[in-house]
Amino acid sequence: MAASVEEVSSSVVREYLSRKGLRRTIACMDEEHPRTAASINNRSHLRQILNMEGLYRQNKAQNSPLKTLLEIIVKHRIEGLKNDKITCSESDPLQSTPTISSITSSPAVTPKLTDDAKTEDSTTAFAVSKHIKMRVKSLTRLNVADLDVSEMVLDDIDDDDDLRELSKVSFKRSVAEHNYAGRPMDQHTAMELKAVLLGSSLNCFSVEWRNQGFTFSETHDLRYGIVQKKGGPCGVLASIQAFVLKKLLFENTETSNTGLQRLRPSNTTRRKCFVLAAAEILWRAGEEKKAIIAINSGRNHFTPTGQYKSEGVLEKITCFTVDNMKDMQLLLEQHIDQFETGVLGCLLLTISAVLSRSIEKVRDDMDVPSTTLIGAHGYCTQELVNLLLCGRAVSNVFDNDMELDSGNGNMTLLKGVKGHCDIGLLSLFEHYNICKVGAYLKTPRYPIWVVCSESHFSVLFGLQRELLTNQDKGLEFDLYYYDGLANQQEEIRLTVSFGKVALSCQDVDADLIPPLEQCIRTRWKDAFVNWNDTEPIL
Repeated sequence: MAASVEEVSSSVVREYLSRKGLRRTIACMDEEHPRTAASINNRSHLRQILNMEGLYRQNKAQNSPLKTLLEIIVKHRIEGLKNDKITCSESDPLQSTPTISSITSSPAVTPKLTDDAKTEDSTTAFAVSKHIKMRVKSLTRLNVADLDVSEMVLDDIDDDDDLRELSKVSFKRSVAEHNYAGRPMDQHTAMELKAVLLGSSLNCFSVEWRNQGFTFSETHDLRYGIVQKKGGPCGVLASIQAFVLKKLLFENTETSNTGLQRLRPSNTTRRKCFVLAAAEILWRAGEEKKAIIAINSGRNHFTPTGQYKSEGVLEKITCFTVDNMKDMQLLLEQHIDQFETGVLGCLLLTISAVLSRSIEKVRDDMDVPSTTLIGAHGYCTQELVNLLLCGRAVSNVFDNDMELDSGNGNMTLLKGVKGHCDIGLLSLFEHYNICKVGAYLKTPRYPIWVVCSESHFSVLFGLQRELLTNQDKGLEFDLYYYDGLANQQEEIRLTVSFGKVALSCQDVDADLIPPLEQCIRTRWKDAFVNWNDTEPIL
């Protein structure tokens, strides 16, 4: 079977990039043109396919041998050797160093697997040149300072009589042994993803989801806040916002700022906090063993057929699997633009969380396996919010699991939260006795809560961890509220108090009490909330 011209050309390019130490460029190539099962990663095998063993030996005998197969091929063509088959010439064809630009005007060789078959001139060199130019162009879109990716090293072993025992492929990394090998999305996985997210592989993501990234506010007092364009993915945005605040307020060791000063971060600081927040969410979803990061490669990896409606989203995704937190942070930093300013950022994070957990486990987490993560009108379901907050897509917010007698000796298992979470949740549904939020979510490790009110998710947070444990009736503290969808232009500071001041204000008409206050009282019963001259949100 003849080797594919495209695969051989790609392998020649990768060999060149690897031998030249162009690690960043090879990472871009692996992202936009992922390796396949037909990729040739063995240098000895590649030489055999190209029928250039003799030429390779001749090059090795030179005082300054060329390092890459591509250079040897190009030099051979430049010297004007007209033989159809690449062979070793009696004259020295390797006196000068070739340049990549010469490829565009030089023919190359279409390789065959059989030793006795003649090779034919083709456009291989042109394809090689096109690959290199495309990778260099794509590299300019990335922040080079943030890149630190894998390098493929094809060992250069001296020739002997048994070529089959020659060079083996090794992968060298600066941070870990695992390789950033991307796996293109296939139609089966895409169909399963659509089913668990939308209910059917024939459904499509709404424009509100497709156009939402993680862009921060430029309002001075709200620089920590992620802006939501339209309704729908608020549960995802509020969840990542909560973890960004955790990093910014309680784990940011690069600044001596405290309290409110930390809520005015620099572009660099808030970007780093977003990377750390996303990494924590995905790592927890992967049970702190591995995580999968979904990246838009910019080109389709499969042609949809059958019961699948194409919309140009899942078809373009490449999935990267990492097995440690540091590598995940590096990959997220490398592709930060896709999340922060890219229109698919919100979807990419959601898909990454589902794949990190695995579609099978997400379904198993739910009370009803057919439940979707994106519900009616494009709203996030509680299952999706729980996946991001707790790492499991459970359907309920109470503590642990609960068994209900469904009659005839049958028991129904309702699944809840399994332990204390870093980020909490308050729900207006609890005020109406529709659900019960357990202590694991109501009393998180950090004073940050995702607030569910009227099918919308927002964030409530404090600056001191002490308010989680101080139960004095005379306690008074401030909470800050942020809603990325409300076109918020100013800081909203709420003062929560107890005791005589609070009791004197409890005769207010219940219908006039803002839903946010009702949510707060599910956590601090009988508390009085002072909006500090800010217009209450109804």
